[in-house]
Amino acid sequence: MIGLFRAMRPAQWVKNLLVFAAPGAAGVLDATSSWSVVSRVFIGFCAVSSALYLVNDVVDRAEDRAHPMKRLRPIASGAVSVPLALAASAVLAAAGLALVAWVGGGVTLLTVGVYVAVTLAYNAGLRQVAVIDLLAVASGFVLRAVAGAVAVDVPMSTWFVLCVSFGALFVVAGKRFAELVGRGDRAVEGRSSLGVYTVGYLRSVLTVSVTVSILTYCLWAFESDVASGSVWFVVSIVPVVGVFLRYLLVLDTGGGAAPEEVFWRDRPIQLLGVVWLVVYVVAVYS
Repeated sequence: MIGLFRAMRPAQWVKNLLVFAAPGAAGVLDATSSWSVVSRVFIGFCAVSSALYLVNDVVDRAEDRAHPMKRLRPIASGAVSVPLALAASAVLAAAGLALVAWVGGGVTLLTVGVYVAVTLAYNAGLRQVAVIDLLAVASGFVLRAVAGAVAVDVPMSTWFVLCVSFGALFVVAGKRFAELVGRGDRAVEGRSSLGVYTVGYLRSVLTVSVTVSILTYCLWAFESDVASGSVWFVVSIVPVVGVFLRYLLVLDTGGGAAPEEVFWRDRPIQLLGVVWLVVYVVAVYS
């Protein structure tokens, strides 16, 4: 059972915290009803994403065995059998989708359904198509944020959507960059699209995505400042820029192949994240 739990990749559930982003920005999480709905959508999304991770690892088990780190994954190593992984995936997907439909309604279920469809298409072949693979993975982050918004029926600023979109692209491009730099010519063994990318190209994608992410966050903060009259929205720009700069440093020094590990282990990023959260909560709820 421990192996099966590891195969569900609980460390990556941190990505699903994006469902709280739009409701938090809209200032509705102080209402018990909204908090309850979004929390259960988060749980449902964790179940669904884990189901898809299990499918992904079943499909990739042969390639993973040739990877120095991925060969230790429970399915690739044989600690979890393929039938057990697929059965657990079916149960998790059914339970997660049922929970999302129950608490969030049809539109939220549709949003999560699109996430499932895109992820399955990615596993089926989109992952091998350069650029499309970046956009497919990045869309998963955006759909998480959208799911939280539609679950409690709050509007999303255009700048918010663009910031999340390009922030997601930044993280995904950073992962590919770290994989390419870390494994060199052998990187293509586990992902053929990496044979098309170059370090220079991925650096350009990182530059564009981080620039647009910071710019759109600033515009979002200025928009919120004007609407609320609170200067704290503008103050929140500082830790956000700090997170991006720190993450760029991590990438430049050879890290970033596993983004979730960066967020779990890098203390400066965690500190900046906490500072941002405190400032933003003050801005929204003061």
